Amino acid sequence: MLRARAPLRVSFSGGGTDMPFYYAEHGGAVLASTINRYTTVSLAPGSDHGAVSLASLDYDLTVKYRLEEKPTYDGVLDLAKAAIRRLVPADFNGGFDVYVQSDAPAGSGLGGSSSLTLALIGTLTALTGAALDHYQLAELAYEIERVDLGMKGGKQDQYGIAFGGFNFIEFAREEIVVHPLRIAPELLRDIECHLLLCYTGRTRLSAGLISRQEELVREKRPETLAGLARLRTLCYEMKNALLRGRLADFAELLNEEWRQKVAANPHVSTPAIDEMLAAARQNGAVGGKLLGAGAGGYLLLFCEVNRKRKVHQALEALGGQFMNFSFVKDGLSVWRSQCR
Repeated sequence: MLRARAPLRVSFSGGGTDMPFYYAEHGGAVLASTINRYTTVSLAPGSDHGAVSLASLDYDLTVKYRLEEKPTYDGVLDLAKAAIRRLVPADFNGGFDVYVQSDAPAGSGLGGSSSLTLALIGTLTALTGAALDHYQLAELAYEIERVDLGMKGGKQDQYGIAFGGFNFIEFAREEIVVHPLRIAPELLRDIECHLLLCYTGRTRLSAGLISRQEELVREKRPETLAGLARLRTLCYEMKNALLRGRLADFAELLNEEWRQKVAANPHVSTPAIDEMLAAARQNGAVGGKLLGAGAGGYLLLFCEVNRKRKVHQALEALGGQFMNFSFVKDGLSVWRSQCR
């Protein structure tokens, strides 16, 4: 039995500048960290030569087909189908069963699609004997998601999750560079004490929001170009605030990040999200933003520690659900198990 686990992530700033249509001309940057919530993929040998069985343990979904067949991309376990088509030859000597499970719902804004894709790549490369470095893993995950399946999005999730840890990632036409940040462990623990993750109770399909943002960039809408440019520079300011331990500045920069994200694409927020962010600030949150492409998923909030309970109560009254988390250094990991 092969198993792979890839973490989810929180992105502090820069989302949108990691889109190739943007960074190829303007450059991009993202500040993000992986967290101790994961997508896990298990792969077991099957008895039927050429037969593939896919199962989601979260949604009780099952798909069966044969390697020599072109899979049908119908919204059911498509990432698994596309990863297998990329990595396993049609004449592979054997069949297998694949099981996937995630700690976050689809559309959560925590990078779940890339986490799943990378965990799939981990098990399938272990199966076939292919060896890839972190950059190759990230690019392959991007190709599977964005090219093979036509899923809209950037590159921050693939790179941040493949490498793991707290990273500052720079995007340019010529190259993408991942800079691991050396943040003192006691400072990381202090940041964790102040942060809250709150599920808004709503997931979102990011494709429409990202398509709209691309249209705004190509139309050269001034507010969009100015907002994205500011999101890029905010990454550098946030990085410097973190490395110097200036957490009050970091919290305020989270607010600025959200203001610029809305300026770049007004469709990323909704009245319900505005209400939850306002309630959080009224009850003690000093910084906050919505993670992911927008319109749903998780809020990331920076609170004074003695006000966290009030924030909990206010957002739970609006349907929010909180998830404990901590930062982790690990990215994709793969191992063999003796137990099914």
